[in-house]
Amino acid sequence: MSLNHIRPWRNIYRRKSRQIMVGSVPVGGDAPITVQTMTNTLTTDVAATVSQIQACADAGADIVRVSVPDEASSKALKEIVRESPVPIVADIHFHYKRGIEAAEAGAACLRINPGNIGSQERVREVIKAARDYGCSMRIGVNAGSLEKHLLDKYGEPCPDAMVESGLEHIKILQDNDFHDFKISVKASDVFMAAAAYQALAEATDAPIHLGITEAGGLMSGTIKSAIGLGNLLWMGIGDTIRVSLSADPVEEVKVGYDILKSLGLRHRGVNIISCPSCARQGFDVIKTVEALERRLEHIKTPMSLSIIGCVVNGPGEALMTDVGFTGGGNGAGMVYLAGQQSHKLSNDEMVEHIVSQVETRAAQLDLEAAAVENSAN
Repeated sequence: MSLNHIRPWRNIYRRKSRQIMVGSVPVGGDAPITVQTMTNTLTTDVAATVSQIQACADAGADIVRVSVPDEASSKALKEIVRESPVPIVADIHFHYKRGIEAAEAGAACLRINPGNIGSQERVREVIKAARDYGCSMRIGVNAGSLEKHLLDKYGEPCPDAMVESGLEHIKILQDNDFHDFKISVKASDVFMAAAAYQALAEATDAPIHLGITEAGGLMSGTIKSAIGLGNLLWMGIGDTIRVSLSADPVEEVKVGYDILKSLGLRHRGVNIISCPSCARQGFDVIKTVEALERRLEHIKTPMSLSIIGCVVNGPGEALMTDVGFTGGGNGAGMVYLAGQQSHKLSNDEMVEHIVSQVETRAAQLDLEAAAVENSAN
């Protein structure tokens, strides 16, 4: 539930953009900001690729991108699309024929990089295939692969060059009366990416795909992405995101959702509010939270859980969460339900009991949501 009506300092006013469809998923306009990732299996290994897509979908991915580097991958893509639980974006580089083949194979969207796909005539052929087979497109500008004439003009990759590249390619699509596209201007440099996205947001009403490309490993890449994407999202820029990590794609999805959840832009699963722990803690906060994160991964219902080691902040945090546990003394703490003090609990029983309480509360929230939906219908 949005709290913006009573807490104006939490308001985020999203940039107004056109809405397109990526398969069955709306992107842009007033649609939820979607979370994407990309497979890293060999596309020709259909079973491994579909398995990874399913794992990403289970983690919350709305859309998954699959690389299509050769003709064998194009052939495999058809079966992957058929078995995928989410829309598939075909990642196309260097060979325009892969884009045509991917459209024929049923891809929901074609991602092309204007800096390396070839001449405008080849781009036009990909546009025709996208139109003929009903798929959208993503213009994917990357600081590392800008067109030569722009590098000659600006001397180096920079925000102005990236935006100019994107607008040039938008013109090609629009000149061919194709408007079902979104656009990204990614860089590994947070400052460059942020500046490019801000300028792009003012220059077009197309849906914007956010990403800090090649952000790094799980820890460093998460931090860079949270800074870059978080600030842009806070400004209202961004309709779909991908966190680019040298890590399991499932981790990209989790980080993406956590960024959106921290800004109140998407709500899925359990948001755990926990303290860093200190000498006052009445139980091992760190190990408890690690265990609960694993045990509660299956919960999809948006809800909150506070795990606080002592009574300094614990009761206050518990008032704002669906389920809470605050450490006390003598090997026990206090359980809070729906913001109310409920009962004492032994630390030894904590994890199992909290999991049970969260599951019960999730079921209750699901029933309440279903009742509201039924009454609206």
